Amino acid sequence: MTQDQPARNRRLTTSDYVDGVLAGDRAILARAITLVESSVPTFMSQAQEVLQALMPHTGRSIRVGVTGVPGAGKSTLIEALGLMLVEQGHKVAVLAVDPSSTLSGGSILGDKTRMVSLSRHPSAFIRPSPTRGTLGGVANASRETIFLCEAAGYDIILVETVGTGQSEVTVRSMVDFLLLVLIAGAGDDLQGMKKGTVELADAIVINKADGDNVTAAQATRAEYDRMLHMARPITPDWSPHAYTCSALTKEGIPELWDVVQQFVAVTQTNGVFAERRQQQLTNWLDDLVRQQVLTAFFNHPDIQHDLSDLRQQVLAGDITAQVAARLLLRWLNLTPPEKS
Repeated sequence: MTQDQPARNRRLTTSDYVDGVLAGDRAILARAITLVESSVPTFMSQAQEVLQALMPHTGRSIRVGVTGVPGAGKSTLIEALGLMLVEQGHKVAVLAVDPSSTLSGGSILGDKTRMVSLSRHPSAFIRPSPTRGTLGGVANASRETIFLCEAAGYDIILVETVGTGQSEVTVRSMVDFLLLVLIAGAGDDLQGMKKGTVELADAIVINKADGDNVTAAQATRAEYDRMLHMARPITPDWSPHAYTCSALTKEGIPELWDVVQQFVAVTQTNGVFAERRQQQLTNWLDDLVRQQVLTAFFNHPDIQHDLSDLRQQVLAGDITAQVAARLLLRWLNLTPPEKS
């Protein structure tokens, strides 16, 4: 790169991206993530070249998913944890997946505003990514973003999800350790969300255990510890427990990271860590195939024409939706054989 042609003012070559990411250049890393998020064919092709060159430099991190409904203090907890880790000499990347509007497709990219201190640290990188309606609240390129951050030298990746129910299932397939963040006295609506996700968590933490809330937080921790004791562990040789912490006072944050490290040690010893990393690559492939098949199918002009006609027939009551779907799938020769 020349002095009179700075990287930000021109299109980067694949080598520019690769060299910049490997050098830990945060500006180049941000542009590389934008590249892999692009749906423009030319950029998509270059993104794959960049990823292919960088893949040998990935995998050397601890990937932690942090989930929980809005109001649980996830971002504050992540900042407190991230600041502690960077002060210990780690490089921390935070991938905060924001909810996108189902009407406008916009997103609330506010995590850099909420994590002011962490975002200013030279050993931290925060990237809010719009979900754009992706099932599970996780951006399409989240896995690729993890790889890019690892290639840039970030040894701890914190993935914050929106806590939409399905998002916990999706992020479970992307990370090594899943932390469920709860608070005391959240009510019955939150209780329903927790019942569906508690079995996926490797640990639960009751946040905001400070001030007058300490006693309630401890009671909630005990309740979930009993629940986890009765649940079937998702990880061999690991028994999840509930803990308390305060992102405000930092109480319990070091102990929480100790739990993550213990988990990594156990799973690396029994082989689960490596098995899950292999499964993550398989899940990445499967998800990409689904996305690309759906995109190619619905963007085909003949499909669009037939789909429009079939919709009208369904609305008119001439055929059922099931029949319409079978007729449309004939384009792929995937129509199930008729039963004799």
